[in-house]
Amino acid sequence: MKGIVEERAIELGEYIVEHEATVRKTAKKFGISKSTVHKDVAQRLKYVDPQLYQKVKAILDENKAQRHIRGGIATKLKYQKNEE
Repeated sequence: MKGIVEERAIELGEYIVEHEATVRKTAKKFGISKSTVHKDVAQRLKYVDPQLYQKVKAILDENKAQRHIRGGIATKLKYQKNEE
């Protein structure tokens, strides 16, 4: 029988796949820490639902590859806003 932690891992994984969300966006949506989201989808989900885990892993790997670009855009927007 699945416990609350396993159910949460599945729910978080489904949200990430459905919305192609980042860990940060998912944590904000569910009101939990980024560490909890990451632990649930990167470790617990692997044993609870391996197929969903593979889908989530692909999205998280893509997000990780793009994070330096997102950070640069955020910094650029920050300084553009300060100039105005």
